[in-house]
Amino acid sequence: MAGSSHGHTPAAWTGVTIAFIGFCISGAFTVLASPFGFWAGIVVILLGGVVGMAMKAAGLGMAKESDEMRRAREEAGRAQPHSQVQVR
Repeated sequence: MAGSSHGHTPAAWTGVTIAFIGFCISGAFTVLASPFGFWAGIVVILLGGVVGMAMKAAGLGMAKESDEMRRAREEAGRAQPHSQVQVR
């Protein structure tokens, strides 16, 4: 995945960070046997998803690939010769 830009956006980082904090809250309150705290953590997890989607809608997420770019990428992939691996 390092070769792609999957998830390398402010929207993705922010949404995942908020969701992770919610996971930690829920985990801590699970150990403390507090249902209210557990559900508060679940709300924070869902809030992370909403914030991530809102930031993406605001232009801070990954731009959608145009049809032209997709076709060019596919054509470039077909033009490359396939390497053959020989096992000895």
